[in-house]
Amino acid sequence: MSETPPPPALPVTREKREQTIQTLVAGFAEDRMTLEEFERRLDIAHRTLNAHELERLTTDLPAPAPATPAPAPQAARPAVPAAHTRETQVLVAIMGGVDKKGRWTPARRTIVLAFMGGAVLDLREADIPAGVTEIAIFTIWGGVEIIVPPGVNVDVSGVAIMGAFEQQPGTEPLPPDAPTVRVSGFALMAGVEIFVRYPGETAKDARRRIKEAQRQRNRRLPSE
Repeated sequence: MSETPPPPALPVTREKREQTIQTLVAGFAEDRMTLEEFERRLDIAHRTLNAHELERLTTDLPAPAPATPAPAPQAARPAVPAAHTRETQVLVAIMGGVDKKGRWTPARRTIVLAFMGGAVLDLREADIPAGVTEIAIFTIWGGVEIIVPPGVNVDVSGVAIMGAFEQQPGTEPLPPDAPTVRVSGFALMAGVEIFVRYPGETAKDARRRIKEAQRQRNRRLPSE
């Protein structure tokens, strides 16, 4: 009995190739494959001339959801007058939590004490004072999360013992007059994390945006 011959190779259209690449990027952004596997499939997607081979690259991946437009840049708010800005404020979380978000005005120096507790400082809609805003963190067996919008310069330094100070880099160039948020402190068996997100953007959306920006940069490297 003769074997069934393989289907003839079909040419790859530009639209199909781009659709496959978008599906691979979405799958990688959703952690459905490792970086090595993503790079392997992406390389095949760019080189193959066989539509059947191209289709096999995404058989285990769901179709990507329709792309959501990037949040429109918000108009810059005027700097808060110095007379209306407190010099110091203290936030304490002991076996509990502190959550600052929405429209609020940080002091020029904010001290966060977290002991067996957590604190979240969301600066995306805050009225950040002109100049440098300092956040000093002292946490033991706890955690502090700081969320800043794009366009803010973040300077991080600190001492971590069995813990970490982790900063997520931004993907956009900063203007020379960008406001500065300076984070420092001490973490013992605790973590301090700084994220960059647009107002209303979820952590998942932010990871997808950053991976897509990195992919676009990598594609431009050979021609630069």
